[in-house]
Amino acid sequence: MTQRLFLDDPTLARTSATVVASGPEGIVLDRTVFYARGGGQPGDRGTLRWNGGTTPINEAVKGEGDTIQHLPASDAALPAVGTPVEAEIDWDHRHALMRMHTAMHLLCSLIKGAAVTGGSVGADKSRLDFDLPNPPPKEEIEAGLNALIEADYPVRIEWVDESVLDTDPGLVRTMSVKPPRGTGRLRLMRIGEDDSLVDLQPCGGTHVSRTGEIGAMRVVKIENKGKQNRRIIIAPAVVAESA
Repeated sequence: MTQRLFLDDPTLARTSATVVASGPEGIVLDRTVFYARGGGQPGDRGTLRWNGGTTPINEAVKGEGDTIQHLPASDAALPAVGTPVEAEIDWDHRHALMRMHTAMHLLCSLIKGAAVTGGSVGADKSRLDFDLPNPPPKEEIEAGLNALIEADYPVRIEWVDESVLDTDPGLVRTMSVKPPRGTGRLRLMRIGEDDSLVDLQPCGGTHVSRTGEIGAMRVVKIENKGKQNRRIIIAPAVVAESA
């Protein structure tokens, strides 16, 4: 099992760890700050360093069981099993994904009553697909999105008993991805407080701590992807060069 430090603290950019498996197909650590690709969010990239070696990591993906595979660059040096390493993510890239992922939750909160049929998080642009025949005008969505960002709502992660899905199935907005069950715990992402709740959904991704951290966003376009399916694409109003 790989301990996923990002689940409780997405602001961690580095950690010490020990190699438990190593090969060109991937490096497994006992603990990591690297988010593994899933839920529409790309896996983190970064670097593993140890005494006498450095390996660039192109992406982290889910491995067998509860492990995370850190995919090394082609022909990169590989640390031996048992080696202590320092694992460090590309923070600028991660932070861009965190901003976008939280913005997607704000977008979801604006499209009320429509199930999410798909989505993809990107540093430069992201999309959500909705089961929605008649979406609001692009300008209206963009204004609402930026209003929620400027309100600087708090964003926090909380763990609850997974039985909440039985008593409140409406927490799940996505049709294509269902939260994993079987551990007894469910990770919820909350935007706003009880008296001003903006969004509350199961989510395993990484997020900023306040909506104001996202920065101004724009709605790039709305596409028809079927009789009922509408794709809304959003992007930062200003794209940072480091993203």
